[in-house]
Amino acid sequence: MAIFTPHNNGSTLMQELITHIARYSSVKPGQLDAIGGFFVRRSFEKKELLLEEGQRCHEKFFIVKGCVHLLYLRQNGVEQTIDFALENWWTTDFMAFQDGGTAQFSIRAIEATEVLAISAAQQRELLSAFPELNEYFHLVFQRAYAASQMRVRKMYDLSKEDLYRDFSKKYPAFLQRVPQYLMASFLGFTPEYLSEIRKKYLS
Repeated sequence: MAIFTPHNNGSTLMQELITHIARYSSVKPGQLDAIGGFFVRRSFEKKELLLEEGQRCHEKFFIVKGCVHLLYLRQNGVEQTIDFALENWWTTDFMAFQDGGTAQFSIRAIEATEVLAISAAQQRELLSAFPELNEYFHLVFQRAYAASQMRVRKMYDLSKEDLYRDFSKKYPAFLQRVPQYLMASFLGFTPEYLSEIRKKYLS
């Protein structure tokens, strides 16, 4: 079960976020000491859901420690993984988050995970108090959207083997932390085919 710590900035957790903000914006770390009150610290056990498809989406998550995957249930009843997130990544159902709509995706912890969660209302207050953070969120999500566009292109342009090679080169951390069946789902492979590629790649 998730552990909730309302408005507890947890200095170590908040420092991770503050450092990330400073990396992508002109805001000085010392200016951000007050942002902890806008976030809730949460801890999730392995396989626990951060967000469930079909429920209202009220929060966005900054991953401080751990790894999660974004998924949905296909009409044939099979879970389809479409994205991963680990330390210093943001994740949610972004469309539903905007207006608290119904989530079209679930988010599940692949390993024990700690996050800083913020609601849409709290984010509006945060940006009102720190308007310069608009720069941070713009750059972070611009990069994320660009990466998503490139992934779609590569799904069409690359062979399955080259797709695996490209992903393993760019995101080696995932290969060590993500179960093979989830990686196969994400890449559009069967687990057996992915196993064959990995054996060939490692040989």
